[in-house]
Amino acid sequence: MKTIVFAEHLNGKFTKSSLEAVSYASAWSASVGGTCIAITYGSIDASVLGTAGANEVWKMDALSAADGEQITKLMLAAQKESGATAIVLSQDLIGKSVAPRLSVRLNAGLVSGASFLPTGNIVKKNVFSGKAIAHVTVNSEISIVTVLPNSYGVNAAGAACPVNAFNAEVGTARVRVKEVRVEESESIPLPEADKVVSAGRGMKGPENWGMIEELAKELGAATACSRPVSDIGWRPHHEHVGQTGIAIRPNLYIAVGISGAIQHLAGVNGSKVIVVINKDPEAPFFKAADYGIIGDAFEVVPQLIAAAKAFNATK
Repeated sequence: MKTIVFAEHLNGKFTKSSLEAVSYASAWSASVGGTCIAITYGSIDASVLGTAGANEVWKMDALSAADGEQITKLMLAAQKESGATAIVLSQDLIGKSVAPRLSVRLNAGLVSGASFLPTGNIVKKNVFSGKAIAHVTVNSEISIVTVLPNSYGVNAAGAACPVNAFNAEVGTARVRVKEVRVEESESIPLPEADKVVSAGRGMKGPENWGMIEELAKELGAATACSRPVSDIGWRPHHEHVGQTGIAIRPNLYIAVGISGAIQHLAGVNGSKVIVVINKDPEAPFFKAADYGIIGDAFEVVPQLIAAAKAFNATK
């Protein structure tokens, strides 16, 4: 079986979610004695995709913008050229845009947001906000799977692989990109973060967010917030996590002053460890927490910062 997988890059580096997709595709191919071909674009050293498991890379230098329709045509051409019967993408913005297009044009079964490797033609995925696991049977000749970020991990045991030039007729992008602005930031993108410190209305105002940012910095974590906080303008919308915001699956999620409404929990319950800090012992979030601290955030968080600083000083 041949598998092709799309690898996206930002700011000169392949995204963590793309590397996870490559590792997933590689493991899927290897399980049936097949090969994995990573498909990418632009001016970047793509041989590093071999370290995540790709056997080879096909790269289209002339394509520079990740337009969904053009990426779709690139993947269609790669599938036709390679004869691949399995296609993998990350369940990110590009994957959500491209996978359905490929499914329709190839008459291929699509399983979105998979967390587990396929077994035969059965793919498992979380459903009902992570409360159950669905076993989806794909009966089409070609299978398409999008991988839920932070659910599979990156296998970095491979080595650099050969990169071959690949050209496809992708047409003119329907959306014209006039300018790309890259904001310089030391913060960790939420979808890429292994640790996240999040806070809600219990912080009482945006002027108190300094200690949340300080705790995140000491832990090497990203910062996030609940929807009400972003709606009233205390924090930017790109930090909003939850069912209507960004769904995350970090190794550690610390929730400060967040009650734990079901809409918020739906976007974070894939976290491996959840720590809840709230002065209300009846806060719903405690039912989902691995560890809970009943106390005032303005007393608890400074102690956590002090402990983190002390621990970091011993390194």
